[in-house]
Amino acid sequence: MKNSYSTLIFFLALGIFGIITTEMGMIGVLPLVTQKFHIAPSEAGYLVSAFALIVAISGPFLTLLASGMNRKAILLSAILMFAISNWVYAYTTSFEVMLAFRIVPAFFHPVFFSIALATAVSLVPPEKSGKAVTQVMAGVTVGFAFGVPITSYLSTKISLEAAFLFGAIVSVIAFIGILVWLPSTPVKGRMSFGKQLGILRKPQLWLTILIVVMIFSGMSSVYSYFAEYLGEITHMNGTWISVMLMIFGVTMIAGNFLFGFFLNKSMTKTVILFPLVYAVIYLFTYYWGSHFWPMAVIVFVWGAVHSGGLILSQVLLMTDAKEAPEFGNSLFVSFSNVGITVGTWIGGLFISRLGAHQLMWSGIVLLSLAFILIIIKIAISNEKSFVYH
Repeated sequence: MKNSYSTLIFFLALGIFGIITTEMGMIGVLPLVTQKFHIAPSEAGYLVSAFALIVAISGPFLTLLASGMNRKAILLSAILMFAISNWVYAYTTSFEVMLAFRIVPAFFHPVFFSIALATAVSLVPPEKSGKAVTQVMAGVTVGFAFGVPITSYLSTKISLEAAFLFGAIVSVIAFIGILVWLPSTPVKGRMSFGKQLGILRKPQLWLTILIVVMIFSGMSSVYSYFAEYLGEITHMNGTWISVMLMIFGVTMIAGNFLFGFFLNKSMTKTVILFPLVYAVIYLFTYYWGSHFWPMAVIVFVWGAVHSGGLILSQVLLMTDAKEAPEFGNSLFVSFSNVGITVGTWIGGLFISRLGAHQLMWSGIVLLSLAFILIIIKIAISNEKSFVYH
């Protein structure tokens, strides 16, 4: 039983790895996409922002609708769509077709996350639910650490088609694993829509949502054009860009532990300092980004700090949505993707109108807004409701 459970958790995590590789792997190959279809970087950025926008709009509601459906059927349908989409990316000669197949799987993204986590938790005793969630969500960090750079590396060393086929193969393997190891799981009880949606009446929740959107906008306005910046400003070739993406992802893993420690020590100080520290990284990048080795060092630190944005955003939002944790999780997925959409769009504007070197200022402005909102939240909240221990 234990071995079968571990195997199932592996394939659920692999499915999330495949989804993150599909979603974020596009960032590492955007320069090649612009060349293939003869389009501007800002237009290619739609492949990132359109995906995120659909996740943002559909996430909470599709998650609620899917809550009454057979979990196995939902998971298999979702991961199959990601496999098909990657295959289309590999062979299409039309940018419009590629964009369409970025939009379609985006509807399945939040549903797979939510159902995969619910499935893992349902298979273990309550006291082990946290560990189950952590194991499944490892697919996210590993996706950043290895899925994104592997996609970039394959596109450089073999072809753009090979990079997308990698994502397709990962999704197919996850599909087979879930098909074999997960029993049919019809849902006997449907969650109450009214109770879940009731948390949206809390004013402090909407302020937290706005903070999450600003944090993710500030991070994504620059990270979405990571490869573009390293190629144009730092003059790194495709191989070095892949290495930088991997360094970024690996230090994100270290950042998970680091920010977990900081958040436990002092939630308030960590939340206040985060946008300021991230803005300083952008300033260093602005002044030293054209120098190879200083930029490599910056990327090392950048990845660790980037993971902090994911962790503290989720903790903030889940604390304010504690009455409905499943719906709260879908809100995090949704509004973090609103931030990715807004940030990618703003970053694209900066590149197209001011040039790649000025990209850092988009992130600095957005993180400054996040800082102001955090200060407002502290000012109108008492210490007991803001500090979470």
